[in-house]
Amino acid sequence: MTLDWNSLSGLESQGIDEKAREILGLMTLQEKVKQLSGDVAFLSGKGPKLMLRYNYIPIPAGENKRLGIPPVAFTDGPRGIVMGSSTCFPVSMARGATWDPGLEERVGEVIGTEARAQGANYFGGVCINLLRHPAWGRAQESYGEDPVLLGAMGAALVRGVQSTGVMACAKHFALNSMENMRFKIDVTIDERALREIYLPHFKKCVDAGVASIMGAYNKVNGEQCCQHKHLLRDILKDEWNFQGFVISDFIFGVRDGIAAINGGLDIEMPFKMHMKPGNLLKAIKRCKITETLIDDSVLRILRQKLRFNLPDASNRFTRDKVACPEHEAVALEVARKSIVLLKNDGSLLPLAASANKNVAVIGRLAKAANIGDHGSSRVRPPHVITPWEGITANVKDSCIVSYHDGKNVASAVATARIADAAIIFAGMTWKNEGEYLMSSGGDRNVLSLSRATETLIESVAAANPRTIVVLEGGSAIITENWREHVPAILMAWYPGMEGGTAIAEVLFGNVNPSGRLPCVFPKTPDQLPFFDKHTRKITYDSYHGYRLMDKKGHEPAFSFGFGLGYTTFKFNNVVFGEELVHPGGIIDARVDVTNTGTITGEETVQTYVGCVNSAVDRPVKELKGFDKVVLEPAETRTVVIEVPASDLAYYDVVSRSWTVEPAKYQLFVGSSSSDKDLLATSFQVG
Repeated sequence: MTLDWNSLSGLESQGIDEKAREILGLMTLQEKVKQLSGDVAFLSGKGPKLMLRYNYIPIPAGENKRLGIPPVAFTDGPRGIVMGSSTCFPVSMARGATWDPGLEERVGEVIGTEARAQGANYFGGVCINLLRHPAWGRAQESYGEDPVLLGAMGAALVRGVQSTGVMACAKHFALNSMENMRFKIDVTIDERALREIYLPHFKKCVDAGVASIMGAYNKVNGEQCCQHKHLLRDILKDEWNFQGFVISDFIFGVRDGIAAINGGLDIEMPFKMHMKPGNLLKAIKRCKITETLIDDSVLRILRQKLRFNLPDASNRFTRDKVACPEHEAVALEVARKSIVLLKNDGSLLPLAASANKNVAVIGRLAKAANIGDHGSSRVRPPHVITPWEGITANVKDSCIVSYHDGKNVASAVATARIADAAIIFAGMTWKNEGEYLMSSGGDRNVLSLSRATETLIESVAAANPRTIVVLEGGSAIITENWREHVPAILMAWYPGMEGGTAIAEVLFGNVNPSGRLPCVFPKTPDQLPFFDKHTRKITYDSYHGYRLMDKKGHEPAFSFGFGLGYTTFKFNNVVFGEELVHPGGIIDARVDVTNTGTITGEETVQTYVGCVNSAVDRPVKELKGFDKVVLEPAETRTVVIEVPASDLAYYDVVSRSWTVEPAKYQLFVGSSSSDKDLLATSFQVG
């Protein structure tokens, strides 16, 4: 019997489950176990090709030709589809800096469309691992340091991708935030920190209906993540009622196929290795795994294949949609909104054409297509607009733009000295940070720029007091050696294929920067948690980023949530509906926000909550909600952010449940996590 898979589209939820069970009943045991690993044998012809040019075609798993069951066809991310020549967005950290889930959902729609257009039905690029330390090599693939921001952005990407009929996969479950030792590291963590800090964003994706979760390479409390019963069965599948399937991280994710099945893994990717059919059949015969567990995994896979079996009735997913002008326009919009203005003394920016007839552009990154890591997240777009190209196209004939690569400092200084303004491009590349590829990438050795680059900045700034530094990179960069020497600093991240245009538009005032930091920029490494990229054992707790800054009383260089613009905002009148909130109620926070500048601007309103005199150790304050508001000059708007009282709960390790503590709480509303940027009031839960 061969199923007509197209005729099974559009089933309702109950119908999907019934049909999945019906199909399961038609399958032999051997066909069932074949669903649980990739369709490519490691030593086959396709195996080496897939690794040499990673994911050049969709990576299949679980095709059954006898019954007509299609495979899941995997493509990676997260800054775009890694197959073909796809749209390359700014990296996820840059998109986290937009604080704009609505925009991220549109990014997901583009990604899903380009996946289907290139033959994939399964996108493995919803990377929501928390940035514990900015030295993490793959920081650029995540949205930042806070679980609320991660959850909002990750869930938005899930919704966008899955709206196109493509399954989304959230990764890497869990506590994957070190790169060089990712195959060997054992992370020790207590249950409270695990539940409160490192898992909530995954729960948000599960609540958003994510089709799949990918396990991580690392160990947690001594057990490999891809065979971790507490993570995969107890929490994910049982407690959270996750209905999708769990895949391994690729090749080294599974170490023991029997332990993986028993622990809750459903598919080993991308090859048939530890969970190949012959191994599983022997394990069933020897009673080391049960057919009931096999059936559960297969049902999970079949349900998602049926759920996302959506026809292309409108001919929407054609090849000409890949990197089409409409998709490139979304990449440009994201790049514009992700750039963070960190410093702007004397309102040097934006550069007015009338006052800047000669602009010096310095640094090799000005002419580099610097769009991020060259590992599994690498996207190969049809073109990349470099900063140099963006600047020269923007100014046209309005001023003279000269270039110097910065290698010879004295010569670069001479170029800068005769200019009205100097723009230095500096930062990281795929050689400094990214997926560890033996000769490149990996966790960063230092968080500052190279000493040669810092010398260049200091020398140019001494010669030209109108010096702007544009930084590129995947997370925080320490700027202490030179920050006070320059009047203006922009953080442009890895800005994607249209990044050069966006950078130029911000520099010359076509765009008012609205990006806000998704992670703290520290003054020194001493303000950060312990990090050793060579260690095999590490302990994580609840404190990193702004939480650690608050606990230790540190002042960072730039706070979480911080960002300037070419206009200013004022916050007034923080109030809420009720000063006494029921544990099952809603904190209805309201604040008046006024644009006190002269141009239209976009502000991110952030709400933090802290428990006063808690019975347990808790951070001073934690992000609980945020919203974006666009205001005309002199316009005032009341922004309302609703926080369920249940979001104030801590995890009680004794009762193994969430507890909303009857207590006094402080509510903070403002433009960053810094106390000077926040208005405070209090309320009672009881």
